[in-house]
Amino acid sequence: MSLYEKIVNKEEKISLVGLGYVGMPIAVAFAKKVEVIGFDLNAKKIELYKSGIDPTNEVGDEVIAKTTVEFTADEARLKEAKFHIVAVPTPVNDDHTPDLTPVEGASRIVGRNLTKGSIVVYESTVYPGVTEDICVPILEKESGLKCGVDFKVGYSPERINPGDKVHRLETIVKIVSGMDDETLDEVAKVYELVVEAGVHRAANIKVAEAAKVIENSQRDINIAFMNELSIIFNKMGIDTKSVLEAAGTKWNFLKFYPGLVGGHCIGVDPYYLTYKAEQLGYHSQIILSGRRINDDMGKYVAESVVKNLIKADVSIKNAKVAILGFTFKENCPDTRNTRIIDIYNELREYGITATVADPAADADEAKHLYGMEFVSIDSIKGCDAVILAVAHDCFKALTVADFEKMFKSGDNSGKVLADIKGLLDRKEYEALGYNYWRL
Repeated sequence: MSLYEKIVNKEEKISLVGLGYVGMPIAVAFAKKVEVIGFDLNAKKIELYKSGIDPTNEVGDEVIAKTTVEFTADEARLKEAKFHIVAVPTPVNDDHTPDLTPVEGASRIVGRNLTKGSIVVYESTVYPGVTEDICVPILEKESGLKCGVDFKVGYSPERINPGDKVHRLETIVKIVSGMDDETLDEVAKVYELVVEAGVHRAANIKVAEAAKVIENSQRDINIAFMNELSIIFNKMGIDTKSVLEAAGTKWNFLKFYPGLVGGHCIGVDPYYLTYKAEQLGYHSQIILSGRRINDDMGKYVAESVVKNLIKADVSIKNAKVAILGFTFKENCPDTRNTRIIDIYNELREYGITATVADPAADADEAKHLYGMEFVSIDSIKGCDAVILAVAHDCFKALTVADFEKMFKSGDNSGKVLADIKGLLDRKEYEALGYNYWRL
């Protein structure tokens, strides 16, 4: 009997190593069909899941409360599983080189608890070669087992879009790969249990790793182009959003938009590819150029706000600015690698007093990572400028009256409203006399 058949018959279990924005939804999806062990080193997070609380907001408290996933912070429980899925972050260091610490640590944990006949599948985004050249040796060393003989490996890159309620694990075609045809077949069948959109069987593990890393690199480059256009059009006095709406009427125009590129995918993954290219003697030009543009956009936004404050005849030193939104994307509590922090830090360099409000963000995470203390929206008053930075649904509902309460009293010509995401009606606010600016 194959491992897939044993899993379906509930004679063997699947384990998820890493229960964040990616791993937890996968664990919950599989638990509807088979027996699942959900492991994470963060005992506090495990207790929240056990209590029926979803700190990621990816599936919701009600789903977490009903799931049959066996949540645990005890790595020894991984011995009960034969099919292991590793879904841990793959960040970059300050010098933009890959930080493989999480995936290496997860490999050591899985290796210590690996049993004969197991399959280990990695979902973490990496450069081609990491699974076989870095992870496999760790698994072998920790387990004392031989890859290809005692256990097999595969790679199936995550494609979950945090905060997206439409493009979910079940509805996105899943790339799967294995170290040999037999493993590929097993991995494909297991994922087909939950992925309604079906799977794409990649030629090998390196192909699957490469496919994932270029998905986000492509988006990064396209957004960089939009950001560069925004800079150019702002200098020309042309509204970028209007230009894109006009150009978007052509059937083959790619509808990307300018913005801050943060998070742990688009703003990180390109560096994995360029790092590997550098090792092979090739210096990336397009990818790194796009990265430089996107990494500088927080500073550009802050400088644009300062210029508009000067235009509004506001003294820069001790000017008061409120930033609405801190997460790396809308309707998601994740603040990791948010580029809003760049705006905040740059404003402070000018001697500007900046406060941040974000009811959707993970406040504890923001305090731990950035020392950031949020304020409530209701407490924002007497501002010279307001930056609408993230397109949370709660911000989309803000009215002219709501913004009026945030600004200091006086003529609207002395008030700067920076609408980074283009959520507001430009004509309406300009007609009211505001110094309105957007990317």
